[in-house]
Amino acid sequence: MTRELVVLGTASQVPTRHRNHNGYLLRWDDEVILFDPGEGTQRQLLMAGLPVTPITRICITHFHGDHSLGLPGILQRISLDKVPHPVAVHYPAGGQEFYDRLRHATSYWDNAEIVPGPVGAGFAVETSAGRLTALPLRHPIETYGYRLTEPDSRRIVPALLAEHGISGPAVGQLQRTGRLGDVTLDQVSVPRPGQSFAFVMDTGLCDSVFELAQGVDMLVIESTFLSEDAELAAQVGHLTAGQAAAVARRCGVRTLVLTHFSQRYPEPDRFLEEARREFDGPVVIAEDLARVKVPSRS
Repeated sequence: MTRELVVLGTASQVPTRHRNHNGYLLRWDDEVILFDPGEGTQRQLLMAGLPVTPITRICITHFHGDHSLGLPGILQRISLDKVPHPVAVHYPAGGQEFYDRLRHATSYWDNAEIVPGPVGAGFAVETSAGRLTALPLRHPIETYGYRLTEPDSRRIVPALLAEHGISGPAVGQLQRTGRLGDVTLDQVSVPRPGQSFAFVMDTGLCDSVFELAQGVDMLVIESTFLSEDAELAAQVGHLTAGQAAAVARRCGVRTLVLTHFSQRYPEPDRFLEEARREFDGPVVIAEDLARVKVPSRS
């Protein structure tokens, strides 16, 4: 099974020669979530060697163009390729009119089962990968960040099974029922903490940013500006690389992925330098078409 982030685009507001508009594909075993498909996402998937067929849901943080103008093309491609399963689309409930326009932006043979899932207060949905939740962020228009949390479970220890003489189909029965005769699941297993992932775009600092990021294995977060432009960042509802890294440090994030870079900064190394001053864990400066593995379980 695969758990990785495929970066499709990393530009803020406008694309550059080297950075496409936003787009992020999270492959989490059987759950495949496309976040914020900006303009050109369909082509970026092609360049990454990825089909649309495995996509199970799409999450839109907000309806600014660099985060959503690729949605019509993706939905039309899902129809063209006759994706056999339903595909859920989550988006801010207050942006229903924008979703409706993008959903049917042009004429095409609508052959897919697209399930709208508006996001509002208390949003939570169970997926094959765990619980997907969303919290409101601080931006000029309605914006949500997303978090995927895998439930805790238990890992079977073969040596403990052998001690109790359990093998073959009996192992599956024990896992399903939690008990086999006098032997409980706890006696032959150890705790297996669930993993987690957070996706935080276009926002100023607010409580939701910290709540979404708390203890996650991977945090994908915008770092539109550098600290020299912190005042501008606050005015327009964005973060600096230093602020994003400070969130990661305070929340105990394991892997930090910085993205959504303003075109005013030609050198991405400056984002890394600034982040390093706040966070000493693994930092990834996202590049288009990069693949970032979700870290192994602690």
